[in-house]
Amino acid sequence: MAESDREANRFSARAARYARVGANMGGVAARMAGSRLFGGDDRDASNAAVLAQALGGLKGPIMKVAQLLATIPDLIPPEYAAELQKLQSEAPPMGAAFVKRRMQAELGPQWQSRFGSFDLTPSAAASLGQVHRATTKDGEALACKLQYPDMQSAVEADLSQLEWVFAVHRRMDPAIDTREIAKEIGERVREELDYEREAKHAALYARTLSDVKEVRVPRVHPELSTKRLLSLEWLEGEKILGFTEEPVEIRNRLAVAMFKAWWHPFSHAAVIHGDPHLGNYTVFSEDGEARGINLLDYGCIRIFHPRFVGGVVDLYRGLLTDDRARIVHAYETWGFKSLSNELIDILNIWARFIYAPLLDDRVRTVADGVKPGEYGRRQAFEVHKALKEKGPVTVPREFVFMDRAAVGLGAVFLHLKAELNYHHLFENEIERFSLENLERRQGEVLAASGLPKPM
Repeated sequence: MAESDREANRFSARAARYARVGANMGGVAARMAGSRLFGGDDRDASNAAVLAQALGGLKGPIMKVAQLLATIPDLIPPEYAAELQKLQSEAPPMGAAFVKRRMQAELGPQWQSRFGSFDLTPSAAASLGQVHRATTKDGEALACKLQYPDMQSAVEADLSQLEWVFAVHRRMDPAIDTREIAKEIGERVREELDYEREAKHAALYARTLSDVKEVRVPRVHPELSTKRLLSLEWLEGEKILGFTEEPVEIRNRLAVAMFKAWWHPFSHAAVIHGDPHLGNYTVFSEDGEARGINLLDYGCIRIFHPRFVGGVVDLYRGLLTDDRARIVHAYETWGFKSLSNELIDILNIWARFIYAPLLDDRVRTVADGVKPGEYGRRQAFEVHKALKEKGPVTVPREFVFMDRAAVGLGAVFLHLKAELNYHHLFENEIERFSLENLERRQGEVLAASGLPKPM
């Protein structure tokens, strides 16, 4: 980090963040001490609401981390997950004068002359920044994502708070060893601060999805982007929840587009979008009819080693043919260690849930009769209960965003009430799969996008 970077990880900013987050969390911790934060007694619902209220006014990574925790099945009790999944920042957006100062810091004193127009009122807010509508000098519509100030310091302070939460969790409920989960969340949240890397992610997805007409990726404008400002082509679209009552053929079309947006990059470049949040995509229409999705945000992209994808395919085929040796090989490929037969059976409960729509060769919904907010909770409870008896187990870090993507994507399919043959869709994505071909394709698209290969 350059010495002139006034928003580097500063002690004074970290200290202020510790005070703000710590004061809010301290009050919640005191309230929860008697009922054991992760113990799951009758007071969970009210305590969960207090936790959400305490975090609700804080911008930044603590909001992102809270949302991440809510999507890791059974890491926290269902009452907490339900409240945290609703969590959105209620802190006011940066005002016009502040935005001007931020833009000047990124593009210089004449920054406004580089745009045709720039709306100082944000069109959307997120945990780490806010989005402004603008146009280029040629009139092309832009979405400009501007990072909030001092986010690097906030990240380090909030991740320290997360380490404390996980340490408490390990003492109170040792069924799942959370150390690798904490490392993974920290690494991904730090990456999300780097908008130059996000621009490369967008370029990576544009290349990987170039032959998937149902998914649109915005073009990056590097001349109007920096490490803390990302200017992308503005893609017109509507919220996907506005299509839940459309005819089934429209809903199915959108579900297929979502399936391809996630599984095509995974099977062809070993990358996955780790944040299927409803605000990260919109629906585009042509001739008055919904045709596909706009994929808008590229901060939370997980690049895997190709062998991890090979493990996903091996587990799928092992479950499909009841080949236990292949199933065990898949788990070991991912880094699970010291697996007893009991632990393998426990992991298979979750695996069969995640893979269920892919294994079933028929037209079906993802999970008939299950509400989106409850998707996967029963299976997660069974796994957690069994691990308390037979565990603990250390979850490889890759699973944090893999599981988040799978469960989040399943919830979208439930919202849409899609009726598809997911088995055929997945088979199409892994047709003629080989590690050698995947390694070659991944190397090509990463190099072209300016991204390093995974270790």
